[in-house]
Amino acid sequence: MEPANPLQQLLVRGLGTTNLVVERLRAVTQNWVLSGRLDPNQATALVDEVTAAMRGENPDVEKQAERQLERNFDNFLQDVGLARQKELDELRGRIDRLEQQLRQQA
Repeated sequence: MEPANPLQQLLVRGLGTTNLVVERLRAVTQNWVLSGRLDPNQATALVDEVTAAMRGENPDVEKQAERQLERNFDNFLQDVGLARQKELDELRGRIDRLEQQLRQQA
């Protein structure tokens, strides 16, 4: 690993942290199984679910985050008085239809 590449260092540290969390979660759930507080199938499901969420493989969480980001972005654009591309395209379509109606009436 190149010491001058901070992005690479951050990525490696992030992967290491993820692996550490997953291993610790496995150890904790194993202890819960041994103590009878958790069923082995539940433990496996929990580890799999957390691992998938950490890797971004949980579509529900991703969709929820995406919707929240869209709402925040829409609010920001509205606050600063800017329109989204979709809104501009809708306006162009309306203008085109109105121009066509005017030509037909003339």
